[in-house]
Amino acid sequence: MKRIAVIILNWNGKRLLEQFLPTVFAHSLGDNSEVIVADNGSTDDSVDFLKTQFPDVPFILFDKNYGFAEGYNRAIQQINSEYVVLLNSDVETTENWLQTLVDFMDAHPEVAAVQPKVRAYNDKEKFEYAGAAGGFIDRYGYPFCRGRILDVVETDTGQYDETIPVFWATGACLCIRRKDYIESGGLDARFFAHMEEIDLCWRLNARGRGVMCVSSSVVYHVGGASLGKENPRKMYLNFRNNLLMIYKNVPSADFFSTFAMRYVLDFLAFVHLLLRGNFKNAQAVIKAHRDFLKMRSSYQSIRCENLSKTIVTDISTQYKKSILWKFYFEGKKTYSSLFRQSKN
Repeated sequence: MKRIAVIILNWNGKRLLEQFLPTVFAHSLGDNSEVIVADNGSTDDSVDFLKTQFPDVPFILFDKNYGFAEGYNRAIQQINSEYVVLLNSDVETTENWLQTLVDFMDAHPEVAAVQPKVRAYNDKEKFEYAGAAGGFIDRYGYPFCRGRILDVVETDTGQYDETIPVFWATGACLCIRRKDYIESGGLDARFFAHMEEIDLCWRLNARGRGVMCVSSSVVYHVGGASLGKENPRKMYLNFRNNLLMIYKNVPSADFFSTFAMRYVLDFLAFVHLLLRGNFKNAQAVIKAHRDFLKMRSSYQSIRCENLSKTIVTDISTQYKKSILWKFYFEGKKTYSSLFRQSKN
């Protein structure tokens, strides 16, 4: 087993493998690294394609689609590399992207996970929505990125080239020490997809392990290859999983104020979707809250475990204000404008 394993989780993605796998090989293979494809029960001809076109590629076959979270959990259990990289099948890599991340990790043992700078594949001058130059959340659990606030995505002009601590690193391209991944519990399988990397990074931060964005490493991500941005299923998973994530991780002192405000803000989101005539997504928000309430009791022991292992209750990379207020009422639509006046 090589020291570094780049794991691509595939589900019915022959077209993406055909398009991006050669570039990943060109930029990622070495004496200490390998690329592994884990197939999540594909029903297309992905596996036959791999066997015929890339016969030397190690692959792991699952009997069904376990989703992003459990798919990676199962794959990483079968791999003993020091570092594992969770790499989406719709990512184009660049020269030295992997070595840059690993070199940083080698020099900083206090850091558990890193991400590169992520640009949009279809508009390569812009940051990519689901990663950009590192992720953050506000006091109510709403995520945003350095380079993307809500739906406003910035052009990359080098403004975020500094390597900095972040609250979360994108699951589209996440390099993490396998030891930290296993000890922190990995990705939450019940999330299925969406928010699971933020939940994982919240645990890492709370347990005193660093998460960073190393902007000198660059990749390009298509994004939305599985579920489109306005897909009701995606809306449902994002809202439900975000609530579960908060319940699992928010400190007791902030519990009631956080959830009280979330119910208000999510209700306003529901009304906004109704007024736009987006009834399926409005219904998805309600279903997300209903299912969260059904699932909450089963997460009580997990919350207790997370709190018992917490050594950092005031995570410095969590934005202490409301990103929605700053965006809609103060007109702060870029990461740099958020922190021009305030460093918290």
